Formats: sequence, structure tokens, C-alpha cells
Amino acid sequence: MDFLVLFLSYLALVLIGGVMICICSKTHYLKGLVRGGAQIFSYIIPECLQRAMLGLLHYLFHTRNHTFIILHLILQGMVYTEYTWEIFGYCQELEFSSYYLFLPYLLLIVNLFFFTLSCVTDPGTITKANELLFLQVYEFDEVMFPRNVRCSTCDLRKPARSKHCSVCDRCVHRFDHHCVWVNNCIGAWNARFFLVYLLTLTASAATMAIVSTVFLVRLVVLSDLYLETYVDDLGHFQVIDTIFLIQYMFLTFPRIVFLLGFVLVLSFLLGGYLCFALYLAATNQTTNEWYRGDRAWCQHCPHVARPLSAKPQVYRNIHSHGLWSNLREIFLPAAAAHYERKKK
Repeated sequence: MDFLVLFLSYLALVLIGGVMICICSKTHYLKGLVRGGAQIFSYIIPECLQRAMLGLLHYLFHTRNHTFIILHLILQGMVYTEYTWEIFGYCQELEFSSYYLFLPYLLLIVNLFFFTLSCVTDPGTITKANELLFLQVYEFDEVMFPRNVRCSTCDLRKPARSKHCSVCDRCVHRFDHHCVWVNNCIGAWNARFFLVYLLTLTASAATMAIVSTVFLVRLVVLSDLYLETYVDDLGHFQVIDTIFLIQYMFLTFPRIVFLLGFVLVLSFLLGGYLCFALYLAATNQTTNEWYRGDRAWCQHCPHVARPLSAKPQVYRNIHSHGLWSNLREIFLPAAAAHYERKKK
């Protein structure tokens, strides 16, 4: 009982923390908390250790490296090894359908294919050669994306919806975000691959969670374990309840239950992010635009001159043209095809 309570409390704290970060990310509260926490740790942690930690964080999150790609492949390999070693064999003995047992492997193949495409595909790098082409793709809204703005680093005119990535050191067309897991920016030309990669990753985690749960439930039913009784601390006979069953299964099959807990949490986290990514795709927004949307006022934009008496304008999404049109823009980016034809 103590273990289960601690585990559920830990899980609840992780999920609540994730939700609070998502809520606070669009406000100044998170920055204030991070700044306050950094000041507290600066008094506790030695300066040499602080420099080492800052250097490590800078390398991991502010430079292009393959650390998270390797970590991604290791975690995926460990999960599938455990699934093959433990669950697959037991489920075959219980005569599970081969279709359900091999579905995670099929999803793995598709996932790795689109993972590779997300890693190696050019997201839409803006250069001198294609600068004029990208300037014609999207309309400038004069709020978040004003006309005639030059990138101070690349010295290129910035097309609407583009952004300079400090990690990759390049301007990216229809910039969404920089993903450390694929070591690449997500932009107009690889957003479709990233979306399918995220979808198959979520589906593979959810499929493993379902197969593991069905296996444990069938095992309980076939052994009539739920009909058994046990003696509590007071010496009384008690009917086995759900909490006792979970603890018993954890002690009997610890690796399977731990794997189930891991893929279950992963399914919720990835599923939440997938829903967010699908919402952005359906409304023709990028993560960058969504994050900056509620703060994109004209008076905060140094490139737009306006009278002091003029009222500020709130950012409005002018690029959404209906669900199917928005999805077609993600999966069939017109600028990419036009650019490839020009190169030929």
C-alpha cells in the first residue's frame, strides 16, 4: 500500500508539474520562478559546479548534437527489448492474436522511418537563393510579422512566419520549434514528417500499454486471483481488491508492471502533445506563433512606426483557411514543390 501511494503521488506531481509548466509558459510567472530558483541554487551549489552544469545545459539545449537522438534510440530499444523478452512470449502462451502482438513492431518501423526523415530533411532554410521565393508565400500581418525586417544574423529579409534558430544558426521558413530529439528545426518542409513521427510514437506506446494491460487482466481472470482472500494486519480475512491486485502483480511481474507504468505515462504525455500539434495544424499555427500570439502587440514591435495615439492591435491568425486547406498546407507544402522545380 505504501509503495502504491508513493508511486501514484509521484505520478500526480509529474503530471501536475507538466500541466502547470504548459499554463505558465505563456506568462511571466514561469520566468520569475526559474529566476528565483536559480538565485537560490547559486547560494547552495559551488561556483565550479554551476559552471559545469551551465556548460552541460548549453551543450545539450543550445548546440546541435546527437545526444538526444542516441538517448531516444536507447530508450526505444530498451522498451522493445523488454516487450519482446517478457510480454511477447507470455502473450503467445495465452494465445493472443498475432496481429495485436506484431502491431508495435510495425509501428516501430514506420516511426523510425519518419524519425529519420525528421532528422535529415531540410526544414526550409532561407538563403540568398530562395529569399524572394519565400517572401511571396505568406502574407505579412504587420503585427507579429511586419514587412521589410532583416535578420540581424543572416542579413536576409525575413519572410512572414519565419524565425532565426539560434541553435542551428539559420532562418527557417514557417518555423515551428527546434526539437532536440531529432536534432533539427521543425519547419515547413519537415513538419509533416514530424507529425507522423509523433503520431506513430504515441500509437506504439499506447499499443504496448493496451497489450500489457490485457495480458495482466487475462492472467488475473484465468487464475481466479480476484476471488481469493488474504489476511490483513489485524488477522481478518479480506477479499482481494484492486489495490492489492496491483501490488501483487508488481511483486510477481515487476518488469512488466514497470514497463506498463512507463508506457502509460508516456502515452499520456505524447498524446497530450500530439493533440496540441494537431490543433496547431488544424488552425494553421506554429508553436512559435502560438507562444507569441498573446503578446504580439504593435507597440512592442520596434520595426513598426505608429502614432502615439493609435490603439494597439492584437495578433490575429490570418493564415487559417479551413481545416482541409490547413492540413493540405502541412502535408503538401507548395513552396517546397515550387523550389524543387526551380532547382531542376
